[in-house]
Amino acid sequence: MLTPPEMGGPYRIKGTKYPRMRRNRRRRKVLPLLGAVLAVAVAGWGTVQLVDVFTGGEEEKTVRAGKSEDCGARDTGAKSGEGRKPGEPGRPERAGKPLELPAPARVEVNVLNATTRTGLAQKTADELEKRGFKIGKVANAPAQYDKKVPGAGVLLGAPATVNGELKVLGAQLAEAKPKAVERKGAVVDLIIGDGFRGLTKPAEAKAALKALATPSPKPGACR
Repeated sequence: MLTPPEMGGPYRIKGTKYPRMRRNRRRRKVLPLLGAVLAVAVAGWGTVQLVDVFTGGEEEKTVRAGKSEDCGARDTGAKSGEGRKPGEPGRPERAGKPLELPAPARVEVNVLNATTRTGLAQKTADELEKRGFKIGKVANAPAQYDKKVPGAGVLLGAPATVNGELKVLGAQLAEAKPKAVERKGAVVDLIIGDGFRGLTKPAEAKAALKALATPSPKPGACR
């Protein structure tokens, strides 16, 4: 309606047309732009999902499922008593083959003193004898080792004793270094060095021998 003559003064509306309010053009431009950005974001996320499906994602799931099924099949095969050879598919990978270590009573040891401390060889020999070892010669070390062993000691034996007698003796003195030498027989030598402070405690030596006899499982084996 028109403004009455007595109201509005110079600002009253005249004529037969009403003024029209202009729409906000900026708002009209911003809304389509936001819609376009949102559409691009959704399309990009969808593309990433498709790539993951057709490449790494599904492949990783397949590998994991395959490992799980393989381990399950191996365990089932082992429980059912199927006669498979070690290393064949379907057989669980267990611990390494146990070592057939000789008993201490079957290990003859020469105890030789390469230090300046008197009576050390006899004292060590007596302790080894208490632990079940067979004691051979007790004396000073030969010239090539006398006063020339800075560590706890050196273990000497024929190559055939490296994985047997020397390992059993080495459990009694973990700091001693084993060394294969050209000789005959299974008698081994314990040459006591300047760093010798006594044999390994009996409980620790027993645990070391047990660990040698039952190696731990191979990495990656089914459990």
